Amino acid sequence: MHSLIRTDTSINLPIARVQVDDEEDEENKRLAEKPRLVIIGGGWGAMGVLQRLRPGDFHVTVISAETFTTFTPLLPSAAVGTVQVRSLIEPIRKIIARLRGHFVQGKAVDVDMKGRLLEVEISTDGRREHVYIPYDRLVVAVGSTSSTHGVPGLENCFQLKTISDAQAIRRRVMDNFELASLPTTTPEERKRLLSFVVCGGGPTGVETAAEIHDFCQEDIFNYYPKICREEVSIHLIQSREHILNTYSEEISKYAERKFERSNVELLTSARVSAVTPDSVIYTSRDPKTGKTEQHTIPTNFVLWSTGIAMNPFTKRLCELLPNQAHRKAVETDAYLRVKGAPKGTIYAIGDCATIETSAADHFMELVEQSDKNKDGKIDFEEFEDMVHRIKRKIPMAESHLTQVRELFQMYDSNADDSLSLNELMQLLKDLGNKITSLPATAQVASQQGKYLGSLFTRIARHRREFKAQDVLPSERDEVVSKPFRYFHLGSLAYIGNSAVFDFGKFSLMGGLGAMYAWRSVYWNEQVSARTRALLMIDWIVRGIWGRDLSRL
Repeated sequence: MHSLIRTDTSINLPIARVQVDDEEDEENKRLAEKPRLVIIGGGWGAMGVLQRLRPGDFHVTVISAETFTTFTPLLPSAAVGTVQVRSLIEPIRKIIARLRGHFVQGKAVDVDMKGRLLEVEISTDGRREHVYIPYDRLVVAVGSTSSTHGVPGLENCFQLKTISDAQAIRRRVMDNFELASLPTTTPEERKRLLSFVVCGGGPTGVETAAEIHDFCQEDIFNYYPKICREEVSIHLIQSREHILNTYSEEISKYAERKFERSNVELLTSARVSAVTPDSVIYTSRDPKTGKTEQHTIPTNFVLWSTGIAMNPFTKRLCELLPNQAHRKAVETDAYLRVKGAPKGTIYAIGDCATIETSAADHFMELVEQSDKNKDGKIDFEEFEDMVHRIKRKIPMAESHLTQVRELFQMYDSNADDSLSLNELMQLLKDLGNKITSLPATAQVASQQGKYLGSLFTRIARHRREFKAQDVLPSERDEVVSKPFRYFHLGSLAYIGNSAVFDFGKFSLMGGLGAMYAWRSVYWNEQVSARTRALLMIDWIVRGIWGRDLSRL
């Protein structure tokens, strides 16, 4: 059931005010009157929100280009057949069934914040149809794309973000080995076909290189000509000095030693300058002469996994909000609300978002609230009040605001027991420079999603009280919840039939024990009993009969 209106955007589009099954039974009719919660995306962040919502509180609609959610950490395994793709996906409709939620297959392209309408593009029978979906609260969890870093030729590269990417990589790997086995293939062409280049030394790049190496050693070499074994080469290009540079130094060095023993070529402190259909061109600095040298690797396989960039919808959202200045993500406050959007209506989580870290952006507001005597200076008592306000606005600053007296004295350059506005501004700028943004990982997205799900549930629980007390919707987040805080539970990565764990205070690396611990963590994180069972079967089948060599 649609209605047609003209909005401030001057676009006439049908508005999906009623979903197809809203009037199927009494419960659905009741839910149709509830506040509309629209979630864009089907990844870790979106699943986190759905897990914590309580049935009956919201009229829930999920919008995603894919009909399923994907367990992305195991995509490198799916790319070489260690696990099957069906084991990593779960239909979104199954997940939202307990909430009596609705699913729309499409992609968000624009938003009318004044009318609270989300424009969605739906492809049907080769035609593109646009429709408005109304919302009361909108959660943006659309993820990110890979950053190009200005490198030409990335259309010749693979990415590894979706099931389709994993399937395409698997087909290319198998095609390369089949072509290399033909008697008509020249030695030079065979060498190029069996050269695998991975650009990016983060977890995705490292795990993919490790999976390709294991695939070759444990399966390919048993069934393909001997000459293929001799010609296979795997190259890992990393712009930093070490791979896994966000992990502890001990783990990074362990991974490097592991790859060296496996004859995986590590090219650190190297930058890709171009990718052609048959080669990768990169530059590196000669440690002896200090000169920059250019190198070329002939190849028919390149994986690009370096950095993130904005999703098209995230770009559009930032264009609509002039105070959004971040280059890679939409900026939110500590409650994960999009800065500049009507308060309490639009939230952003996961790779597409970043929580503000600059206290200097709130300079005038902080001074106005904390300068009690309005003398244009901040004494120590006022500074303590300001520190409390900063911690509420930017929880990630808390670890840098423990020694308040010492910090005050450090920036009180003229020792007059007060901070001038210039001294205070310098303090806030330095504080912002010390705060590190949260990494774009599944762990962060999941925690943010669960935080929002719990937040919305609390708001729904107190809905009657809020109406009775005239608490505005824009103020309810602060009433029911504290700001979001990220708790790092550790990092892990697969490295050639072993694994590494970084828990901050201690690390675990190497051996079958670490590998099975790695498997147990990912098995436990599956979204359903079905995918847990399928994943276990895949690992058993692989252990007994090896990986499937079919080209599907």
